[in-house]
Amino acid sequence: MSKAIEKTELSERLNWRIVSWLLVGMGALVFVGANVHLVHVATGSQPECVDHLKAEGSDGTYRAAASAC
Repeated sequence: MSKAIEKTELSERLNWRIVSWLLVGMGALVFVGANVHLVHVATGSQPECVDHLKAEGSDGTYRAAASAC
């Protein structure tokens, strides 16, 4: 009877080990996928081409440094 209990405990431990490794792998895939998406967006956009005011900025207003469009 003790061998049956040991086998059940061992199989439960293996199941949790498999589940935990699957969760770690899924988390790593999400992390890598998010970073790939960020790199794709960063390289595909044109941040130098933005709408901006043509006049000089005044107290607290922001402007683009230079127009590239």
